[in-house]
Amino acid sequence: QVQVVESGGGLVQAGGSHRLSCTASGSIFPITEMGWYRQAPGEQRTLVAEITSGGSTNYGDSVKGRFTISKDNAKNTVYLQMNSLRPEDTAVYFCKAYNRRVIYWGQGTQVTVSS
Repeated sequence: QVQVVESGGGLVQAGGSHRLSCTASGSIFPITEMGWYRQAPGEQRTLVAEITSGGSTNYGDSVKGRFTISKDNAKNTVYLQMNSLRPEDTAVYFCKAYNRRVIYWGQGTQVTVSS
């Protein structure tokens, strides 16, 4: 059974920092890419950041320079460090794991940024 589990959501003040974690487990390996997407109420799910097994990264335009994605291959875990948070960063953040065949999604974790 494949599991992709996010953690670290919560309430943060604008201008603050916060970190999300996501761990993949089960019959999913080898993972070639993991990433974060987010979805605000009434909006589509959009890319936040993604990272390949080789370490290449890609960011959504709205978070470039503020968010950093990193990974721990030994733990099959990806992190999202979020700095200079804004109220518009408020959303449910979903973790994605991809093994060249199937994309697996976590259940999502809520991040709320108060002004």
